[in-house]
Amino acid sequence: MSLLGWPLVAVLATFALALPVATYLLWSRWRGPRVVRVGARFLMLGLSQLSAVVLVAALINDYGFFYGSWSELTGIAPKNASLAHVSGRGPIGRSKAGPGGAGAGVPIANSTHVRLLGDIGWSTQAQWPTRGRIESVTISGSRSTLSSQALVYLPPQYYQPSYAHTRFPVTELLTGYPGSVLELVRRLGFPDQQLREVVAHRARPMVMVMLSPTLARPRDTECTDVPAGPQVETFLAQDLPVAVRSAYRVRPLGWGVMGDSTGGYCATKIAMGHSDVFSAAVSFSGYYHTLKDNTTGDLWGGSSILRQDNDLEWRLAHQPAPPVSLLVTISKTERGPNGYADTQRFLSLVRDPFFVDTIILPYGGHNYATIGVVMPRALDWLSAHLSEPV
Repeated sequence: MSLLGWPLVAVLATFALALPVATYLLWSRWRGPRVVRVGARFLMLGLSQLSAVVLVAALINDYGFFYGSWSELTGIAPKNASLAHVSGRGPIGRSKAGPGGAGAGVPIANSTHVRLLGDIGWSTQAQWPTRGRIESVTISGSRSTLSSQALVYLPPQYYQPSYAHTRFPVTELLTGYPGSVLELVRRLGFPDQQLREVVAHRARPMVMVMLSPTLARPRDTECTDVPAGPQVETFLAQDLPVAVRSAYRVRPLGWGVMGDSTGGYCATKIAMGHSDVFSAAVSFSGYYHTLKDNTTGDLWGGSSILRQDNDLEWRLAHQPAPPVSLLVTISKTERGPNGYADTQRFLSLVRDPFFVDTIILPYGGHNYATIGVVMPRALDWLSAHLSEPV
């Protein structure tokens, strides 16, 4: 029986209803010593509560598709993932602009800046040239008037004398909704994995700016410039690059952006809409259409034009394809409107000069374990599609 779908829910619901009824009917009918009768009653009560908890867990898993199979639930992750090309003539958007190229001379308003809060203790100062450093910062933007706490990973090369005058490529790394930035470091281990890929010569060093796209908590803005509301897309696509360029030795153009779930939708939208700064994006189990639910509210002020402009499927079908590269990862067992079917619809619309690769897993849920399977290859892919350190 599949872990997902109504058959399992129906079986669990039957148990959740039958066990309390059986407990009631058998409560006074147990025979034997007092300790046996009391033990049997406690056992029936425990089984009744356990059946209710398991039923709720199954319903939640059906809603969020966190685990796609029994093997994944027991810790067996999918292995046979392969990279496939969808459309486009080849990797594009590898900007060769140097430190003085386009974007380097953008005026920086006094209110657009990065403020260092401290070191999170991921490495000691003696380890910076070999392990790198993660700084906790606050990024503020003048265009959006928003600010956000973020973690900035600086690779070990940033502190090595031979790279003292090097400007590094940058990737914005976005959580899902609501998301915790520390999960990107402690649970998913993006900096550790990036370090391993560089040491193995499968990737080049890059700076990572890690943050949650939920800048107006608890509202899920879907990285949208909300009319008369928070200008989240402006912050992520314009303010943040300006602030980071002013604070670190990074490349002005040819940035990357990646994220999972809502972060995947945001990464794709930012890259598609701002190819002047971003050349590549990675979407882990993301989706490609606009959402409106009790966490988002009306993000478009009643405007059908704004709604369509934030629908990536509509945009790809009705507007010129963007000159950027995208890697899409998803499993075939992710169901629902935000799952595999949505990804297939989006991929069917891809055309030049939009360059898209895919990693389709045979099974996997909407969870960290599935992201961990594809993360190394995704980081290698992203590194190959970003500007080189100069």
